[in-house]
Amino acid sequence: MKNVGNGITDYTEKIGRQTIAGVEEIGNGGFLLLESFYWLFVGPKLKQPVRFGAVIAQMMEIGINAIPLIAMMAGTIGAMMAMQSIYMLRIFGAESQVTYGVAFSVVREFAPLITGILVAGRSGSALAARLGTMKISQEIDALKVMGINPVRYLVVPALLGMVVMVPALTIFNMMVGMLCAGLYINADLGISLAAYSEQVIDILSVGDVIHGVGKSVLFAVLIALIGVINGASVTGGAEGVGKVTTRAVVQAISAIIVTDMLFAFMATR
Repeated sequence: MKNVGNGITDYTEKIGRQTIAGVEEIGNGGFLLLESFYWLFVGPKLKQPVRFGAVIAQMMEIGINAIPLIAMMAGTIGAMMAMQSIYMLRIFGAESQVTYGVAFSVVREFAPLITGILVAGRSGSALAARLGTMKISQEIDALKVMGINPVRYLVVPALLGMVVMVPALTIFNMMVGMLCAGLYINADLGISLAAYSEQVIDILSVGDVIHGVGKSVLFAVLIALIGVINGASVTGGAEGVGKVTTRAVVQAISAIIVTDMLFAFMATR
C-alpha cells in the first residue's frame, strides 16, 4: 500500500510540475509578444530598429519558398472536397448545390487550417531548430555581450514574416482550392467555371474571407511564439535540438487545431 501511495504522489507531483511549466510557457509567450511589439514600435526611437532585410529574408523563407507545397495541398484538398460533397449530395439529388459546401469549407476552415499546419511543420520547426542551435553554440550569449537584444535581432523579424506571409498564403490557398474544386465540378457535373464563379461570389461574403484570414493571423503568432520558446529552452547538444524541434511542431499544430475549434465555436453562436 505504501508503494501505491508513493506512486500516486509521484504521478500527482508530475502532473503539477507539467501544469506549472505549461502556465509558465504561456506567460513567457505573452511577455515575448509584448517585448516584440516594444522593439517594433519603440526600437526606431532608440536608434535600434528592426532589420528590414531580415524581415524580407524571413518572408521569402516562410512564404515564397512554400508556394509550391501550398499550391499542391490546396489543389488536392479542393478537389477532394468537391468529390466528397458531390458524393454525399447525390444521395439527396442535390449535387447542384455542391458549391455551397465547398465554398464555406475551403474559405472558412480548410484554407487557414491547412496553411497553418504546413507552415508550422515547415517554418516553425526550422525556427526552433535555428534558435536552439544558436543557444547551444552560445551565439545568443554573444549577441547579448555585443549589446544586441536577441528579441529585436532574431524574434521580431520571424514574427513579422509569419504575420505577413501566413495570411497571404491562406488567401493563395483559398484561390487555388476553389479553382481546383471548380475544375472537378465542371468535369463531373458539367457546371461551367463562369457559373461556378458566380455561385461562389453570391454565396461568400467579405465576412467569410475575413473569418479565414483572421484565423491565419492568430495561427501565425502561435507558430512564431511556440517556435521561439522551444528553441530558447533547449538543453543538451544535438539531441536536445531534435527534441525541441519535434516539440515545437507538435505544440504548434495542437494549438492551431484547438484555436480553430474555439474560433469556429464562437463565430457560429
